Amino acid sequence: MLGLKLPTDPRWVNLAEKSLEEILTDHAYCEQKAATSCISLIQAFPDKEDMVTELAPIVTEEWGHFRLVLQELKKRGLHLGRQRKDEYVNALLKFERKGGSRDERLMERLLACALIEARSCERFRLLSLHISDTALREFYHGFMVSEAGHYRLFIDLANRYADIVHVKKRWQEYLDYEAEIMALLSLRGDRMH
Repeated sequence: MLGLKLPTDPRWVNLAEKSLEEILTDHAYCEQKAATSCISLIQAFPDKEDMVTELAPIVTEEWGHFRLVLQELKKRGLHLGRQRKDEYVNALLKFERKGGSRDERLMERLLACALIEARSCERFRLLSLHISDTALREFYHGFMVSEAGHYRLFIDLANRYADIVHVKKRWQEYLDYEAEIMALLSLRGDRMH
């Protein structure tokens, strides 16, 4: 369904499990950044009223996810660490085309958001299936379902505001580029991406 061209190395779950405080910290900040990204889209494109209407509840949901991860940290006696640079997202954002029409720039941002959500969904799925802690399996299953819906929404919005054929072609280019990023990044258990 997600179309990712390079799946996450299955050993990632084992590494994440060994770095639980770090992975939960990174997850918390990912949720915070997701909320901020939706706010930025709303601020940059307030005239896209249906998009604003559909993203507004996502802002609330993503911030709620941030709070859920904070609760999970506290419940486990762990602490929110410092935010770290997200090499994956930074590399992905370099692929965004900055020129073109306003609608083309919107499409680029929506596709980048869709891909981040798709990779998060894939990682949450792995955690929901393979982490040894059954409570965390359930915890991450809920996030997986949510991210799948967000991924789909961003793709649908891109198709709404740009030519569907162009969106499909550009999406394939994003998927190819993302696979290259994944192949180059070292496997780290302290990062969601």
